[in-house]
Formats: sequence, C-alpha cells, structure tokens
Amino acid sequence: MGNGLTVVKCGGAAGVDPVRVCADVARLVESGERVVLVHGGSAELDLLAERLGVPRRTLTARSGVTSRYTDDATLEVLTLALAGQVKPALLTELAGHGIPATGLTGIDAGLLRARRKKAIRARVDGRTVLVRDDHSGRISELDPAVLKVLLDAGITPVVSPPALAEDGRPVNVNADRVAAAVAAGLGARRLLFLTAAPGVLADPEDAGSRLEQCELPADGGIPGVGGGMLVKLIAAREALEGGVREVLVGDGRVQQPIRRALDGESTAVVLRPDAPGTGHHRSGESDE
Repeated sequence: MGNGLTVVKCGGAAGVDPVRVCADVARLVESGERVVLVHGGSAELDLLAERLGVPRRTLTARSGVTSRYTDDATLEVLTLALAGQVKPALLTELAGHGIPATGLTGIDAGLLRARRKKAIRARVDGRTVLVRDDHSGRISELDPAVLKVLLDAGITPVVSPPALAEDGRPVNVNADRVAAAVAAGLGARRLLFLTAAPGVLADPEDAGSRLEQCELPADGGIPGVGGGMLVKLIAAREALEGGVREVLVGDGRVQQPIRRALDGESTAVVLRPDAPGTGHHRSGESDE
C-alpha cells in the first residue's frame, strides 16, 4: 500500500505553522495521496510545563543528540500536551478542510513498542551523570495494522509519542524517529520533515546556506550537524534503510510548506556508499 503514501512530520518547534501544514495535507489527500501526519509538540509542551511548574531538563548524549529528560512529571505533561492539545488542534484543522482524520499515540492498538533506556550516561545541567529515572526509549517495533485499516477507510491518521515499553508502561520516544518507523513500516514512497529551518544548512547560522542534497555515508555516520537536525538525519537514515525512496527536509514556517518542499525548496537526504570520513556522528550512538 506504500505507492501513493506520504508521511509528513510536523515539527513541534516554535514557528512551524500547523495551520498551513494541515491545509497542505488536505490538498494532498484531495489529490488522491494517502497521508500519515506525525507530530511532536516541544513548544506547547514547554508552555504547559511552565504553567504547571515542571522544569525542563535536557539530556545530551555522547553523540551530541539532545533529548528531553522525561521524569514522571514530564511524562505526564508530555501526554497532556501531545494528546490533549496538539493533536486535537491538528484534527480540528483537518476537519475544517473536510478531511476525516483520527488521532493516535503509539500506545493505541499497540502501534509503537519501545525498549526502555535502563541507564543513560549524559550531560545534565552541565554535569555528566548516569540517569536512571528517564522514561524514554528507543523504538523497537511498529504494528501498522491500525494505520492500514484507517487509510483503507479513507481516514488520515495523526500520530505522536508516547510508545509502549516492554514493561507495559508508556515511554517518550523521538517523534522524528516515529515518523521514520511509520514510513518504513507502511512502505511509504516519501517522508517529509517540516521544521523551523529552510532545510539542512551548510552553515547553521546562515539561513541561505540550504543544501539541495545531503548525502549520508554508508558507514553509518551523520554529517557534523547538531541540535534537532542531527536526530532528523538519524531518522532519515532509518527511513531510507527501511526502503523509503525519498526523504526531504523542508521549511514548516512558510505558506504551502508541503507543496514548496516537494517543488524543490527543501533538502533531499540520500544514502551514498563511501569510505568512512571525519567529523561524523555515529547514528548507533544517538540514544545512549
């Protein structure tokens, strides 16, 4: 069923416009394309956490990947923000365009399974510590059955973390990697990341340095980028290695973000066979 299927990841950073994203998703669906919309919600999560007095803490792994320190309170806020605020807003926008859609977390119908991280050596508030109370995990399995049923019924799925760990409890998982797992699991022809940048930048400080193509070496390395773009490229590799034919990184802040990304205003991420280079991050270290 992958032919004619696009997975769109709507970034959760401030500036990404979900109203415009949903309008473009509606255009794709109306043109006959099947779409799965995956979302995060970091900006809304931060706002809700601030209102509830839950501090934000960040884990920085040895690979340079940053993630949210998800203790008990943060996991509760994350679930409230994604399932209670972000997802209903996206569903409302899609309904306004006449697109039948339904919201799912990774817990629904066993959609996403994850391996809980037992202990993580990471930097927290400038100190290297061994973290044992972080409720986060790495995606281990996708059961696409419910997504296939919905898509066959003409319903657009809207998907987000959390996932279900092996102990039967929810864990936070990275939404970019959720999108990659969904795209690979459904055999999608295309995965599009919409983010708060024009694409992958040669110089993170120069918005005009967008790369038309970002090549990922076959040795498992990731070009020397940091922040949120690093994990997007890790997810892009997972999607490409999972059989997705096209992965794009585009700007979610502009008018008609999907159309413009598909028309070339984006970075195409591709795999290339080559010798190991320098200045790379190993994708296998991304979550440890």
